[in-house]
Amino acid sequence: MPETAQPTEAERRQAISDELERLEESAKYSAQSQFEQAKRWRLINLWLGVPASGLAAIAGATALVTAAGRVIAGLVALAAAVLGAILTTINASHRMNQAAAAANAYLEIQTAARQAREIDLPAWTVEEARSALAEITARRDEQNKTAEPPSRRAYLRGKANIDDGGQFYMVDTSANRSEGR
Repeated sequence: MPETAQPTEAERRQAISDELERLEESAKYSAQSQFEQAKRWRLINLWLGVPASGLAAIAGATALVTAAGRVIAGLVALAAAVLGAILTTINASHRMNQAAAAANAYLEIQTAARQAREIDLPAWTVEEARSALAEITARRDEQNKTAEPPSRRAYLRGKANIDDGGQFYMVDTSANRSEGR
């Protein structure tokens, strides 16, 4: 059997750098998608919660004002109850908070991968770099297990945010670099 050549240290460093960059990119898209998902749940919470509260207040006021308005008050109260039941069932507020927490966790992973690749990797031994890569990968994998998958629409909106410069830092511009900043 022919012996396969072992990768050089430079090749291993490059492979680790490439994988850290993949983690960074994956976390960037996941974070933006989760932020968009959180916006969607916040909107649903408002669309259902505000009318439910308003209808409940109207039903109560109608029932107190006139005895003849009992049927109308009952129908309005029923509509408020239906909206409240839907809101409780889908738990939009909780899902909004979960999506926002997931987005922030993905941002932490993105930052850790970028810092490891751009700052620490040159000074680390290959073993240290591989260990850091394994730790960041484990964080990403754990986050993937707990985060709800975003909708296709949330992913596309997140991608559009990135494409429109939503994660752009002035320090990364070539003009800024040429000025010595």
